[in-house]
Formats: sequence, C-alpha cells, structure tokens
Amino acid sequence: MKQIRIALWLGLVTLMSGGAVFAQPAGEPTGLPVIGAPVPNGVNYQPAVTPIAHDMHWLSGMIHWIMLLIVLFVTALLAIVVLKFNRKANPEPASFTHNTKIEIAWTLIPVLILIIIGSFSLPILFKQLEVPEPDLTIKATGNQWYWTYDYPENELTFDSLMLAREDLEAYGYTPDLYLLATDTAVVVPVNANVRLLTTGADVIHAWAMPAFGVKMDAVPGRLNETWFRAEQEGVYFGQCSELCGKDHTYMPITVKVVSEEQYQTWLAWAIEEYGGTPTPVAQAE
Repeated sequence: MKQIRIALWLGLVTLMSGGAVFAQPAGEPTGLPVIGAPVPNGVNYQPAVTPIAHDMHWLSGMIHWIMLLIVLFVTALLAIVVLKFNRKANPEPASFTHNTKIEIAWTLIPVLILIIIGSFSLPILFKQLEVPEPDLTIKATGNQWYWTYDYPENELTFDSLMLAREDLEAYGYTPDLYLLATDTAVVVPVNANVRLLTTGADVIHAWAMPAFGVKMDAVPGRLNETWFRAEQEGVYFGQCSELCGKDHTYMPITVKVVSEEQYQTWLAWAIEEYGGTPTPVAQAE
C-alpha cells in the first residue's frame, strides 16, 4: 500500500512539474531560425525560399510596375482634361461624339497588356501543378480544426494542433509566435522536391505556406496536388486559408526545413513515436 501511495505521489509531482507533458517532442529539430512568419505592420511578402515563390514575387513586381505606369498615364490624361478643357480655357466645347482611332487604341492596348501578363503568369501557374519527380510525398488532411499529416512512404501519421499561449516556451517558441506555432511540425529535408497532397476530412480547408508560394484547397473526397522545394533551413509558418468554421483561425501550419542528416534522425524518432516503417513501403505491381 505504501508503495502505491509513493507511486501515485511521484506521478502527481511529474504532472504538476509539466516535465514531459508539455515539453518539446524529444525528436523534433531545434535551434532553427524562424524565416517564414508574419511581422507586425508588415506590408511586404515573406522571404521566398522556393522556385515557385521566387517566380511569384517576380511576377507580382512586374504587374505592379505595369499598374504604376497605367495609373501615371491615366492621371496625366485627367490633368490634361482638367487644365486644357475647363470652361475658362475652352469656353466653346467641340461637338464631335466619338474618335475611331482612340476607341480602337483603348480597346487593343488593354488587350495587349493582358496578353503580356498572361504569357508570364500562366507558365508560373502551370509550374505549381506540374510536380517534378518527388523525393518525398506528404499528405495533409484538414480537420475541424487541425491538420493530420501522412508520410505514406513510411506509413507515418500524426496530428498537428495549435499551441496554447502558455505552452509556447516549453516547445521552444517565443510568445510572438502564438497562433502560428503547433505542437508537431512537418519536417522536410532542404532542397528536396516535396509532393504535397491535400484533402479535407469534413469541410473545405486550404493549406497555405506564404514563404513557399503554396496555397492549395483541401476538399473532402478530392485529392489535390502541388509541390515545393525549400532552399533554406529554418522554421516556416502558414495557416488554413479557407473559411472552415468557428475555429478557422486556430489551425496553423508549422514546417521545419532541415538537413538530410537531421531529417533522417527525425524520421527515425517519429516512426518510433507515432508508428510506421523505417523503409519505403513496397509498391504494388
């Protein structure tokens, strides 16, 4: 009886101390810099760390320059009209109703601008959907309101839930990462082609990672596909970006990009922790 009381007392002390209950998972990579995260009062993009994100930032810059030129041109036309054709400068207005050349110009020039934009944007759009030979496949399933991740080649599955504010420090995150950090993270090797499959378990969700240039809907009964290749080791944060219910804002995404050696170490630990196979599953013929 005394031994039972001692065991119960030790268990209570362990729970109260929070030793392993809220601690950072033992095999999770640590010491990584936070690269992809929103900043207070930020107006720019997060750093681009994938080929797709680089292309998207370049396309956005090009379109903004085109928009700026159009705004300046229209502003100049308005200024000319105000200064040259006001009542004082032009007391007797012209009586013509149309100008064929101008009408042709303001029809064809916008069409030409749209063709130029489309000729650059469509290849980037197709690039997101044309998945190269993958080094790794991950399936992300949206739930109300958390994500479930599968590494099918290793039959590895785990859930990822948002951390409470009081648990951030124990998991190695700073307080400003509240609403961004999760208790488990997607871990991928740097410079690996990662094929991402998305689906929903209940309603439509969306897996979005701004620094990767990835935003893919997770639709129940459907498997969507995209890819990314992260070029820099670090921690990246994203969010569900499809309104999916009352806790939509509380299902963040955490991705840790690590070296190949760190990835293999994490994978061995994750398989032991969550179950799975250390070698790729044999493909059915």
